[in-house]
Amino acid sequence: MVGRTALVTGASSGIGHAIAVRLAVAGASVIATGRDQPALDALAAQAGGHGAEIHLHRADITDTDARAELAEAVRRQFGGLSILIHSAGAYQRSPMADADISDLDHQYAVNVRAPYALTQLLLPDLLCAGRRCGGDVIFVNSTQGISASPKIGQYAATKHALRAIADSLRAEVADADVRVCTMLPGRTATAMQRRVLQAEGRPWAPDALMAPQDVAEMVTAVLALPIHTTVTEVVMRPTRTLPPG
Repeated sequence: MVGRTALVTGASSGIGHAIAVRLAVAGASVIATGRDQPALDALAAQAGGHGAEIHLHRADITDTDARAELAEAVRRQFGGLSILIHSAGAYQRSPMADADISDLDHQYAVNVRAPYALTQLLLPDLLCAGRRCGGDVIFVNSTQGISASPKIGQYAATKHALRAIADSLRAEVADADVRVCTMLPGRTATAMQRRVLQAEGRPWAPDALMAPQDVAEMVTAVLALPIHTTVTEVVMRPTRTLPPG
């Protein structure tokens, strides 16, 4: 990853946090963004403990001005971008009969509109990323983007939409050596997953889940492949079966 520049959204916690640290340790120049400044500071400290540096830029990527400022910060810091990791996400759970439409609007804003708009802003940099024309866009999705479970139709719909965006973008930019990959992790031991299990009436059993670092390792492996090879999708699931609720 040495010589490559990366922006990681949703880096305040969970999978985004793990990816930002892993890329920085691998030698990439990383800007991490999220809304929680203390969590971002902790991220930078963790990377520093491994002898790596992460640049921080607090932002709400659902805000138009904040997205534009983030894109400009990337260009000021690095002069361009070669890796864009979308890991920010929002989750709400409710049966369709009771679901609040405002929850759908919020999940759409975070899970679909924000990554779409941010990719638009940074695509010129990825199409000729500094001295290396070509780049990578990775959308951290969910297995709910493949098949929707009960009571999370809103969330799953946004993840299906994000998968479609990735598929369409991949076809548009492949000839410019820009690779687009959708990561589809199953249950992962994150703060969000703890809330999911609580809502399902299941015990917190992190040993039966994937670790965020597992997803980060897979992302790093995908990025390390030669530019002539694209991994279009990666589905990851825990090996073990969760205890019943």
